[in-house]
Amino acid sequence: MLSKYEMRTKDEKLNALHEVMQEITLAALYRAGFFENAAFYGGTCLRIFHKLPRFSEDMDFSLLQRDDFFSLEPYFSAIEVEFKAYGRQVEIVRKEKKTATSVEPAFLNDNTEIYNIRFKTEKSVKIKIEVDKNPPLRFNTEEKLLMLPFSFMARCFDISGLYAGKMHAMLFRNRKGRVKGRDWYDFEWHIRNGHIIDFEHLKERALQKGYDGAEEFTPELFLTMLKDIIRNTEIEQVIADVRPFIQNRDELKIWSTGYFVQLTDMIRFK
Repeated sequence: MLSKYEMRTKDEKLNALHEVMQEITLAALYRAGFFENAAFYGGTCLRIFHKLPRFSEDMDFSLLQRDDFFSLEPYFSAIEVEFKAYGRQVEIVRKEKKTATSVEPAFLNDNTEIYNIRFKTEKSVKIKIEVDKNPPLRFNTEEKLLMLPFSFMARCFDISGLYAGKMHAMLFRNRKGRVKGRDWYDFEWHIRNGHIIDFEHLKERALQKGYDGAEEFTPELFLTMLKDIIRNTEIEQVIADVRPFIQNRDELKIWSTGYFVQLTDMIRFK
C-alpha cells in the first residue's frame, strides 16, 4: 500500500503512513458494520474518495441520527484485528479534552475524551478519529468505493454536503490561535472543481454549532462573514499550516487575501 507514494522527505513519509492507516481503519469499520449507522466526512474523506491533492490527518464521522449513547468501543477489536492482518500492531490511546462537545472523540462514550490510533513501534505515527453523536442533519450520503486494502463501500457525505462542512469549518472552527490553512486549500479546491454548496445543511450546521446572531443566516450573510474571516486572517499563517500537506507548493504562490475574496464571489449554492 505504501509503494504508490513518493516518500523522499519526512513529511511525505508521514503523510503516506497516515493515509494507509486511514484506509485500513475504514476497512475495519466496514467489516464491523459501522457505516450502517454513520457517514464519513471532512478533509480525509475528500482526500481518499475525491482525490483532493493534499494529505489529511484526522478522520471525521457523523451518525445518521442523534444517539447520545452511541459508543465506538465495540469497534476497537475490529480495528486491531485489521491492522494485525497487515503485520502491524496498534494501540488506542486516550487523550483528555479540556472542554466537552457533542463530538465523541475517537472511541469513547465520554464526550470529554479523545483517542488516537497509533503504531506500537512508532508512537509518533497516529491518527485521530471523531464521531459526532448529535450531528447537524439535512445532509445526503452516497456509497463510495475504495479498492485498498480490499474492495469495499463506505458511506460518505455527498460532495455538496462535504463542501458545506468545509465552509462551516472556515467560519466557526475553534482556532485557539492556530489557523487551519487546510480548510482554505479545500475551499479553493471546491471552487476550482465547480462544486455547489448544500446551503440547507450549512445553515443547519451554523445554527447548531457556531452562529448565534439575531439576523437570519442567509447565503448573503454567509458570504459577508466569510469575507470578514478572510480579511482578518494572516495569509502567511494560512500558508504555513497547509504547506506540509501538499506536494506542489507552487500552488500557494498566488495565495493572498484578495485572491480568497475573489474566490468567495465564485461560490455557488444548491
